[in-house]
Amino acid sequence: MKKFNIIIYKIIITLFLTTGSLHSAEMTDPIKVDWSFKGITGTFDRASLQRGFQVYKEVCSSCHSMQYLSYRNLGEPGGPEFTEAEVKAIAASFEVTDGPDNLGEMFTRPGRPSDMFVSPHPNKEAAAAANGGAYPPDMSVLVKARKGGANYIYSVLVGYEDPPPGVNLDDGVYYNKYMVGNKIKMPNNLIDGLVEYADGTDSTVDQMAKDVTTFLAWAAEPELEERHKTGVKVIIYLVLLTILVYLSMKKIWSRVDTEVSVSYTHLTLPTNREV
Repeated sequence: MKKFNIIIYKIIITLFLTTGSLHSAEMTDPIKVDWSFKGITGTFDRASLQRGFQVYKEVCSSCHSMQYLSYRNLGEPGGPEFTEAEVKAIAASFEVTDGPDNLGEMFTRPGRPSDMFVSPHPNKEAAAAANGGAYPPDMSVLVKARKGGANYIYSVLVGYEDPPPGVNLDDGVYYNKYMVGNKIKMPNNLIDGLVEYADGTDSTVDQMAKDVTTFLAWAAEPELEERHKTGVKVIIYLVLLTILVYLSMKKIWSRVDTEVSVSYTHLTLPTNREV
């Protein structure tokens, strides 16, 4: 009996420790942020988009690509809306591989607005090799590809912490409570004052995380504002159409009711005859 009790005790202790370790590795729900672009009338904050691009260019672009964007998109309505001169300057700050030339050789040249965003690596294998075996995902549609969207991206960027007691991390692995398993291979690249914003905004970690998340949200849905405007117009049109149909049907049925009433008044009921 004593031996049986010892076995039961060991089983209970094992279950307790296992449950505790599983609980500690649970992913925390993303922080809910009141984004300006949410809702049917949501729009992007232009200043935040421009700051977000600056964070991407100076911090994120060394590892992450944005293969579905071209530099001219930065000047289009609904986006950061940089001026034409600013877009040309941004594109020219990157070296683009082009060719072949007349000799059949590839060459590099300054970027043009029509060029796609330059990737930091020639292929996925090179990207993974440069990042400790972890492939840094393309950021073009990252907000749409991750459950939780913008809230999740923002939460991960601000979710780095020292691991709690008892949690051991391998080299090149960092603790982040918003990641599955609370582990991430991307280091915490955002620190206060890292970027000197062109508009003078204080570049805190929270501000940079919100700005770059806003930029990534636009990159994933560059037509969002136009879609919202179209949606509002359609709703207004449907409301007006519904009202017109209702009034028209009401008028038609009122006329029908009047005609039926008149018909009944002219009916001559047969008299009863005595048999």
